[in-house]
Amino acid sequence: MKQEPTLDVLGAREHNLKNIDLSLPREKLIVLTGLSGSGKSSLAFDTIYAEGQRRYMESFSAYARQFIGGMERPDVDKVEGLSPVISIEQKTTSRNPRSTVGTITEIYDFLRLLYARASDAYSYATGKPMIRLSDDQIMHHLLQHYNGKKVIILAPLVRARKGHYRELFAQLLKNGFSKVRVDGEIRELTSKMQVDRYQTHDIELVIDRLEVDEASKTRMSQSIQAGMKQGKGVILIQDYETGELSFFSKFLMDAESGIAYDEPQPNTFSFNSPYGACPNCEGLGEIGEVDPQLIVPDPTKSVHGGAIAPLGEYRDIWFFRILKALAKRHKFSLSVPFSSYSEEVRNLIFHGHDEPLLMESNTGSSYHHVFEGIINVLRKNLHEPGSENLQEWAEEFVTRVECPECQGNRLKKEALHFKIDGKNISELARMELSTLQTWMQGLESRMSERQQLIGAEILKEIRKRLGFLLDIGLAYLDLNRPSGTLSGGEAQRIRLATQIGSQLVGVLYILDEPSIGLHQRDNSRLIGSLKQLRDLGNTVLVVEHDKDMILESDYVVDIGPGAGLYGGQVVAQGTPEQFMKQDSLTARYLSGAMEIPIPAERRAGSGQFLHLHGASGHNLRNVSVRFPLGTLIAITGVSGSGKSSLVTETLYPILRQHFYHSRQKPLPYEKLEGMAWVDKVIEIDQAPIGRTPRSNAATYTGVFNDIRALFAELPEAKIRGYKPGRFSFNVKGGRCETCGGAGVRVVEMNFLPDVEVNCEDCQGKRYNRETLELRYKGKSIADVLNMPISEAVSFFAHVPAIVRKIDTLNSVGLGYLTLGQSSTTLSGGEAQRVKLATELSKRDTGKTFYILDEPTTGLHFEDIRILMEVLQRLVDRGNTVLIIEHNLDVIKVADHVIDMGPEGGKEGGMVVFEGTPEGLCEHPGSFTGHFLKLEMQ
Repeated sequence: MKQEPTLDVLGAREHNLKNIDLSLPREKLIVLTGLSGSGKSSLAFDTIYAEGQRRYMESFSAYARQFIGGMERPDVDKVEGLSPVISIEQKTTSRNPRSTVGTITEIYDFLRLLYARASDAYSYATGKPMIRLSDDQIMHHLLQHYNGKKVIILAPLVRARKGHYRELFAQLLKNGFSKVRVDGEIRELTSKMQVDRYQTHDIELVIDRLEVDEASKTRMSQSIQAGMKQGKGVILIQDYETGELSFFSKFLMDAESGIAYDEPQPNTFSFNSPYGACPNCEGLGEIGEVDPQLIVPDPTKSVHGGAIAPLGEYRDIWFFRILKALAKRHKFSLSVPFSSYSEEVRNLIFHGHDEPLLMESNTGSSYHHVFEGIINVLRKNLHEPGSENLQEWAEEFVTRVECPECQGNRLKKEALHFKIDGKNISELARMELSTLQTWMQGLESRMSERQQLIGAEILKEIRKRLGFLLDIGLAYLDLNRPSGTLSGGEAQRIRLATQIGSQLVGVLYILDEPSIGLHQRDNSRLIGSLKQLRDLGNTVLVVEHDKDMILESDYVVDIGPGAGLYGGQVVAQGTPEQFMKQDSLTARYLSGAMEIPIPAERRAGSGQFLHLHGASGHNLRNVSVRFPLGTLIAITGVSGSGKSSLVTETLYPILRQHFYHSRQKPLPYEKLEGMAWVDKVIEIDQAPIGRTPRSNAATYTGVFNDIRALFAELPEAKIRGYKPGRFSFNVKGGRCETCGGAGVRVVEMNFLPDVEVNCEDCQGKRYNRETLELRYKGKSIADVLNMPISEAVSFFAHVPAIVRKIDTLNSVGLGYLTLGQSSTTLSGGEAQRVKLATELSKRDTGKTFYILDEPTTGLHFEDIRILMEVLQRLVDRGNTVLIIEHNLDVIKVADHVIDMGPEGGKEGGMVVFEGTPEGLCEHPGSFTGHFLKLEMQ
């Protein structure tokens, strides 16, 4: 019997992995699960993926490798049966505004090719179809429409340009031509002929005058060819009797207005190319405009009192002297509130005046100065070359607005007048993917035979890629959506669709929680896509906590039993059926032996509300919604239904502006009532807490300052004169200078990866010998940094300032981290819980409004239980916690649910339901309610 192929990992010790051996079946869908921080990513990405990448790099020559840089060998004894590896992570979205859904998926590239080869051109002046004619077609047209008539064949040389054109006329005379038509008048060419150099002129060369008939066909043909040569592909035919002109071109041309387009190329439709991008916004679709509201954020102040933000309060500087002269000339005061000024006075301050103002210099002499207005001064500084400080200062008062030239379409007007079935490429890029697919259905029947022939293969590719995107629940996106605005899950699923489209076989795909941000309804589609990848002959390894994904997989591996130091072992593995019978934490949650309990009663709240009226940004349809204060609120709905638009782009910026005078603009809304019942707003997201290895949980929460102060208070420290700075590994004094306080040194290897080795002086302890001699309860500062948080709680039990902060870290389930663990090694879920612990350790007022966007990302069932207990404690103290979430375990413990929908994109943007989770279960129009009912049974 043939043995099933396997992927074998022997002796994996990367990060917290405890020398594990594992054999995984190939060409199967495998799920790695376990507590947050248990070692799943260490096994999948830092061991299996890293080894695959390293072997790929080693296939290059030594010469090539020195340019690419090497890959560090993971700490593993042996990996066998390894296929080429492709990792699809969440962290790699581009923040470049030029990167869009269309460019990532290549759908927009195919559309550009389609439009370059098969579109119809229309004149932007008259809206009529552009025509291109061959010499024979022009002759046929003349015989048809001008038969028996006298015509003049002209070649256009100059269109609406100034100059005397003496050299041009001399050259034409030399070439044997005798007549030109200048500004509508036919004139004889003479030597030293010229025209007025300061006037704009139209100049055409007279090629021939003839009567159109069959007999003169040869002469006509020669004249048309000569005209095309002189006019660079364009000729004019003038009726001798009526003087009427007609344009003819071998390029695309409007016969009525004479406008000609260049032959379309794919880059004609690219907003990233100078050939296609709108020249005003350079293809971004928006421009920076100086915003009067940012210049005067508080109109109740006077100009002297600091109403004009770029200037601040009155002081004796040149700008205030100008304003003083302006006020004197136009008789207004600089000491009254800005809001009391008339529209005319505001315009004077913002846009200036043409009349010179009489100014007095420091020496007492007088001079005149024209005031341009503060907006024009800021605009000048925005584009001032060389002065970065001035540019940064001016940019503080700029908002992004839609480009008036292209109306946000990003392309030149010529590119927007190439159409297929009446639609230009920008209209297609702005359609939701589901609408675009509908438009593509039966498109061939609406195309000409030529278009069908050219577009057949291109349309096949576009439809295939569109189909993949719709299959993984992204129907609500459009091709113009910037990739920087996508959630981690959306970006990952887009890359997944691209990979399915590539149809590779025999590859090992590693995915990091692809179900993030995906509603339960769309989960089955995602699982179907992963099975499709597997069925092509690939191995699919998914790091995942989603119940459906685990049950639908072919093989499950649970890493645990705890997290951090207490994890790193394989605690259960097998097919889902075998797995459920084993006694691991994950298996107990899956089998129902353990669960997150539903609260016995729902909180009614404080009786006060935040009431948002008329939210209409993005796809929101004039939404009015009430947020009950003093409760745990869950915002739910299918992907793209408007949850983030309502909360993170409307409600949160309004509250930030109110409390912190933030410059972030909310999406359009009418009003928000009830802000008097809230005293601060805090958003806790999953962004990294630090980007350098020197940042850690102790430095982020501020507890390291207290620990350093404690060490500085030791009697021995006082004798030696040590201050808290002595115990910092970031500044000179107490740190080891050999490694600069990093604890490791990087050894550069020319043809091999750089190697990190423990510093030979401090042995990785970061501090010098003198600093390490000081001990608190027998532990040095380096020992404290290497201590797990759970152990540190009892160690610092008698130091209230320290224990309060450490205990909150422990209570959010981070007891397994060491105090000095580098923030770059923390997962998104861990970073979010460090932020949450930092907020919890502060003294709250009981009136704080917390906003969390999908806090369960990267969290196991047990982690979610701990997180929800912490959030419930916040609410018990009178605060309000608002969570945007798809996870049913969170929704079922909420006090109040606001369900958005009913669908994503244009079909969403409405409040489907407001009330308790029990009420949502019974609501017939809610997809969330349907799945919640199954969960709560």
